[in-house]
Amino acid sequence: MVRPALLAAFALVAVFVTFSPAGAAPKIGEPAPAFTVVDSKGTKRSLAEFAGKTVVLEWSNDGCPFVRKHYDTGNVQALQRETTATGIVWLTVISSARGMQGYVEGLEADELTTTRKAAPTAVLLDADGKVGRLYDARTTPHMYVIGPDGRLAYRGAIDDKPTLRHDDVKTADNYVRRALAAVAAGKPADPSVTRPYGCSVKYAD
Repeated sequence: MVRPALLAAFALVAVFVTFSPAGAAPKIGEPAPAFTVVDSKGTKRSLAEFAGKTVVLEWSNDGCPFVRKHYDTGNVQALQRETTATGIVWLTVISSARGMQGYVEGLEADELTTTRKAAPTAVLLDADGKVGRLYDARTTPHMYVIGPDGRLAYRGAIDDKPTLRHDDVKTADNYVRRALAAVAAGKPADPSVTRPYGCSVKYAD
């Protein structure tokens, strides 16, 4: 069990990173920033490759307790399977720099996918942080939903419970699921922007 003092400390970190200036965030309703990056298999992947499909971008760092909360409870894995089964593309992005918490190379990333029974379409390795900075990704997790028209529909937190309590997953309002339902119905996501929470993305200096 996580002690209250530790919970408070993590919560303070989460609030800090959400307010720290990181760059210009992509705007809702505008074309999502294009990128090309290598995945865990060594294959070049680009956003253009998934034109016409709904895409979820998930920033992740296995060393982050907030990420672990959502994986240890099976929350992310369930959402990955639920969405990819309908043709939605789920891209897990790791922007941790070499030597920083969460940094992995291809084989390690694939092993991580296997051991935590994850089901993303691909794991993108962004150690130089170019994709992360392009999207102004600030925390792990930090979530984005891109509609089949290539426009950004949602950016922000995975849900409305910025805690480390596993039980909160059961009662949380999952913003990603809500945004995907709106996109499928041809409607704007509501909310379309929320404050992300979690650990800071471990970019290179």
